[in-house]
Amino acid sequence: MKGDRVEIVVDAGDTTRTYEVVATRAGRRVETAVRRGVVEVSEVTRNGSVVRTARFMANRVLALVEQPVERSEEGEGE
Repeated sequence: MKGDRVEIVVDAGDTTRTYEVVATRAGRRVETAVRRGVVEVSEVTRNGSVVRTARFMANRVLALVEQPVERSEEGEGE
């Protein structure tokens, strides 16, 4: 859903860095996956095509915060 966000906080040696992946258009969503020591955060279209992907080494990720957009129950505003 447009507006879905995932924030990733990564250890960058003596400091931390924060990255953000946002669903930029209507019908897109943000998916997360952890595979083989790698955290992948992807923006995906309705039909499953990946628009962009951010990859981070899992041992460097300090926090992964998913912030979904509030969805109305009656379908208003969609």
